[in-house]
Amino acid sequence: MRGECYICHKWGDLDEHHVFSASNRKNSTLYGHVIRICRDCHTDLHHRNPQNYEYLKQDFQRIHEQTYSREHFMSVFGKNYLD
Repeated sequence: MRGECYICHKWGDLDEHHVFSASNRKNSTLYGHVIRICRDCHTDLHHRNPQNYEYLKQDFQRIHEQTYSREHFMSVFGKNYLD
């Protein structure tokens, strides 16, 4: 898929990235916590700058809490990334 990278805003081929992956992949999809990012940013999140991945999780927890609540986030994703 082609488009604008969520992180760096460059135009090109994009990967789909589930913000809360592994055991929460289905919940990331269910609640719309999936972004499209370029290969460089995807590699960066997983390998070069994992602290940026934590910031991304914090941002999406805030987004989730605006619609639902912290209690709901915790019941679905099982971890608080903001404290």
